[in-house]
Amino acid sequence: MKNNHIKHLYWRVGFGVLPNQLMELSEKSKAEIIDNLFKESKTYTPLTLNKDKIETLMLSFKENRMEIQKMSRQKIKTLNIAWVDRLSTTNQILREKMTLFWSNHFSCKDNNYIYTENFHNTLRKHALGNFKDFVNAVSKEAAMTKYLNTKQNKKKKPNENFARELMELFTLGVGHYTESDIKESARAFTGYSHNVNGDFLLKKQQHDTGLKTFFGETGSFTGEDIIDLILKKKQCAKYVCGKIYAYFVNTQINDAHVEQMAEVFYKDYNIANLMRFVLMSNWFYEDKNIGNKIKSPIEFLVGMKTTVPFQFKNKKRLLHIENVLGQVLFNPPNVAGWKGGKSWIDSNTIILRLKLPSLLLNDAYISKIEINSNTTNAERKAMLKKRNSKQYQTNTNWQVFQSNFKNVATQDLENYLLTCKINPEAAQYLSALKKESKREYCIQIMSLPEYQMC
Repeated sequence: MKNNHIKHLYWRVGFGVLPNQLMELSEKSKAEIIDNLFKESKTYTPLTLNKDKIETLMLSFKENRMEIQKMSRQKIKTLNIAWVDRLSTTNQILREKMTLFWSNHFSCKDNNYIYTENFHNTLRKHALGNFKDFVNAVSKEAAMTKYLNTKQNKKKKPNENFARELMELFTLGVGHYTESDIKESARAFTGYSHNVNGDFLLKKQQHDTGLKTFFGETGSFTGEDIIDLILKKKQCAKYVCGKIYAYFVNTQINDAHVEQMAEVFYKDYNIANLMRFVLMSNWFYEDKNIGNKIKSPIEFLVGMKTTVPFQFKNKKRLLHIENVLGQVLFNPPNVAGWKGGKSWIDSNTIILRLKLPSLLLNDAYISKIEINSNTTNAERKAMLKKRNSKQYQTNTNWQVFQSNFKNVATQDLENYLLTCKINPEAAQYLSALKKESKREYCIQIMSLPEYQMC
């Protein structure tokens, strides 16, 4: 398999590929590489934190509500940091990248840590499984029943929030259902609730058992029946495939390719089979699909962390950077999630993105910044380090970088760190740089606009 195709594959299903990996993979066929990705991600490994104290508090929920919320806020932040660490180190990279995708498809947030962790692991568990099982599991998660008001959805007083978003955002897309379909399907989800531990409960006394007419069919439908009827429509397969195509292939949708995907997906709604089809397709590796995607803030940060491992001395500074860049894990802006694409970049975020490699990996020192003509290089570095130290202090493991890239010539680093073509100005800039330090050259490459793409 060609090196540029391997790099493309590993940026789309992960966060880059290291030189030794690339050398080893280049000897294998496309089918072998993709088979191994699925093999490594076959196992489901939940991401969990110690919950002993919060679970004890949950035994008396009403009395401990404020303390539970306070502890939950801290634990959700810790879970954020733990997931970023996992994303940069796991070999189950396909499952984790799919979990990241689904977290923005089934967009949800909650202020109870136990419900948040459960929801997140449900995404991970079903990330490569059966979509029907996935939608049903999501519909019964405590975080979702709270977020979209299913808990308030009761017989004779239905709440339509979940029913509407189920079709508009999760399965069909706008324009493929009527207001009547929303009202009738909302009745089917009445009684959906959970106990204090987040386990699903169907409160039968609040469930509407009457006849409902949905998509032209009439019956005493339950929530599961509604999901079955939705999945019978090929539009569901097409809509989900369009979302996957935009995320993993190209934001410029190719209708013919999405139609091919929908044919595969509609047969059994098996997500793994769909992803295998996409990754094996020749069109996935076409030049127009390589290096055309703006990295999300998480892709950008984890990509750097994969190449040069680092940890914030104050771990919560990671969340500050996520916030400034516009993507805080477990805190989507709304039920539609992050827009992605060009929305990741504006005049403020691009400036920070270009500075971050130096700030995080180079002792908070940005090369080529002038303070005044009389300061020495040592003085400039000390001043900038002091100015930025509180926000950007990290422990950076350059030894791992040097080990992974020891057989790569300094002038060849861009061939491993960049996936898109370098524009003439950037190429001229790189050619003019002294290449005495592989470390410094790595930071310069990561500071290019081209590094924002994958």
